[in-house]
Amino acid sequence: MSDPVSIGDATSAEKASAHENWGSRIGLILAMAGNAVGLGNFLRFPRQAAVNGGGSFMITYFVALLLLGIPLMWIEWGLGRHGGHYRKGHIPGMFAAVWRHPLAKYLGVLGMVIPFLVLVYYTYISSWTMAFSFYSLFKDYWGRETQELMISYLQSFQGFGAERVHHPITPFVFFTITLAINVWVVSRGISGGIERLAKVGMPTLFLFAIVLAVAVMLQEPVPGGGSPLEGLEFIYRPDLSGLTDASVWLASAGQIFFTLSVGMGTLQAYASYLSKRDDIALNGVATAATNETAEVVLAGPIAIPAAVTFFGVSGAMAIAQSGSFNLGFATMPVVFQQMPLGNVLGFMWFALLFFAGITSAVAMFTPVSAFFREEFGLRRETVAWGIGAVAFLMGLAHIAWLKYGFLDEWDYWAGTFGLVAFAVVEVILFVWVFRPENMWRELHEGADIRIPKIFKFIMTFVTPAYLLFILVWWGVTDALPILRMEKAAGGGQLTPEMEPYVLLSRGFILFFFLVALILIRVAWKRNGYDDRKGFPVVDVSGQQGGTR
Repeated sequence: MSDPVSIGDATSAEKASAHENWGSRIGLILAMAGNAVGLGNFLRFPRQAAVNGGGSFMITYFVALLLLGIPLMWIEWGLGRHGGHYRKGHIPGMFAAVWRHPLAKYLGVLGMVIPFLVLVYYTYISSWTMAFSFYSLFKDYWGRETQELMISYLQSFQGFGAERVHHPITPFVFFTITLAINVWVVSRGISGGIERLAKVGMPTLFLFAIVLAVAVMLQEPVPGGGSPLEGLEFIYRPDLSGLTDASVWLASAGQIFFTLSVGMGTLQAYASYLSKRDDIALNGVATAATNETAEVVLAGPIAIPAAVTFFGVSGAMAIAQSGSFNLGFATMPVVFQQMPLGNVLGFMWFALLFFAGITSAVAMFTPVSAFFREEFGLRRETVAWGIGAVAFLMGLAHIAWLKYGFLDEWDYWAGTFGLVAFAVVEVILFVWVFRPENMWRELHEGADIRIPKIFKFIMTFVTPAYLLFILVWWGVTDALPILRMEKAAGGGQLTPEMEPYVLLSRGFILFFFLVALILIRVAWKRNGYDDRKGFPVVDVSGQQGGTR
C-alpha cells in the first residue's frame, strides 16, 4: 500500500503500519463467518426456535434475514470499506467519513464501547466451553445423569450454588487462558493471526458440527423420549399460527442480530482492510450463507433433536424454557453420557462452541485496536496486550459477581439493546446522510455481482423502519423497566442483594463511554482533523493486498 498522507503528529510510517490487508479471499470469508458464527448459533438459536413456536419462528426468521440481516450486512461491509478508503478501521472515523459534522465522531463511540464490553463477558463465557471440553473428554462429570445434577455442576464451576465440585480459582484460570489466546491471535495481525485462526477454527467447527448432527440423528429414542426427527419437525415444520404474535417477530429479529454479529462494529472493522477493487456484494452473501449453514443446517439438528430424543417434546420444551446455558451446559452433557463415545462427542460439542466463541471474540478486539493504532501510532502488540489487560481486570469482576447480575447488565445494554441502537445510527448515517445513491455505488465498486435493485428500496426504507420498530418496542417493554430496576436484565425479579452490583455494572458501562469520548476528542485534536473538511483519501487501488 502507498503511504497515507501525514496528519498532525502521526507519521506516515505509523499510519501505514496501522493498516493491514487480508491475505486471501477465502481467509476473508472464513474470518467474516467466524465473526458471525458464535455461541448464539448453537445455543441461542435452538432455544429461540423452540420457545417461539418452531415453524412460526423460522418463517419470521427468514423474513428478518431478508429485510434486516442481509441488508445490514451489506451496509456494514460498505461502511467499513468506505472508512478504509481514508485509513479508518474504527467506527468514529467511519462515521466522520460519511458525515462531515463534529457530532459524527462522537456517535461512533457506540462502535468502540459495545464490542469491548461484549468482548469481556463473551470471553468469559467462551472459557466455560474450554473447561467443559476437557471435563467431557476426561469424563469429569460422568455419573451426573440428571438435569438437576448437571446444573449444580455448572453452578459450582461458575462459583456459586450449594455444591462445591471445583476449586474457586478454576474459572479464573480458564478465563485467563482463553483471554491470552485471544490476545495472542490479535497481536499477530489480520493476515498472520485472525485469518489463520479462521482457516483452522472454521473448518474444525463445521467438521465437529457435522459429526454431532449425524450422531444425534442416528440415535435411537430412549423410553419416555421421542425421535430426532420429531425434534426437527417441531423446529422446521411450517406453522402460520404464531405469525400474529409480535413477540415471535421480535425474537426472530433479535436472533438475526446475534447470528450475523451486525450492530457490533466488527464487520465494519474487518471490511476496512479491503480496497475499492475488492468485492463486497458477493462476499457478503457468501458470509451470510456460511453463517446460515452453521445455524440452520447444522445447529438445528443437534441440541433440540438431542433433547427430544432423551426427554420427549414436552421435556425439551421445558429445558429450552430454562435458558440457553442450561440447554448447552446441562442438558447436552446428560445426553452425551447416554451415547456411544459420549465423552468424545461431548468434547466435540464444547470444542465446537469454543471455536465459535474465539473466532467471534478476536473480531471484537479489532475496532478498538484500530483506533489506537491509527490515531496514536501504537504498535499492534502493545495495543492487543493493553486491551487484554483491561479486559482481564473487568473479567475478574464478571467472574466474582456473576450471580448478582453483573454480566446480565452488560449483555443487555451492550449485547442486546445496544446492537439495535448502533444499527439505527449507522443506517441513518450511511444510507440517509451519505445518501442512497452513494451507498448503492459504494456497494457495487469492485462487485462480482449486481445486488437486486429491490434491496436499494429495502435498505433505504424497510430496514430503517424495521430497526426503529424494534428499538421502540424493546425500549418500552424491556429497556425502561430494566433501567428503572423493576426487573432484572437477565429476566426475573431484581433482588435487594443484586441492586448494588447492578448499579456498579452500569457505572462501569458509563465510565467506558466517558473514557472513549475523551479519547476520541484527544485523537482528533492530536491529528488536527477538521470535521468539516473530512479526511484525505488514501489511494490503495494499485497496491498489493486485499482480496481478489
